[in-house]
Amino acid sequence: MDIKQIEQLLLEQLQLTEVRVGMDGTHYAVTAVGDCFAGASRVKQQQMIYAPLMSAIADGSIHAVSIKTFTPEQWRREKLFNPPM
Repeated sequence: MDIKQIEQLLLEQLQLTEVRVGMDGTHYAVTAVGDCFAGASRVKQQQMIYAPLMSAIADGSIHAVSIKTFTPEQWRREKLFNPPM
């Protein structure tokens, strides 16, 4: 599964406002922004990201995923205080 496929899948399934996926072999890093994360526990947020990816995880296409989730408000603050390098 390539980065664009993962981004599209997550955007469609979770109706995210923004998603960024990085890849190093079969290890992926996902940064997801959406209202769907508001009020959800960290565990629930991670489960929301894992759910659409389960078939790729099960078949070994994706070996490991690191996940960062933000609401749009949290994402604005994150970019303000931790701008990209």
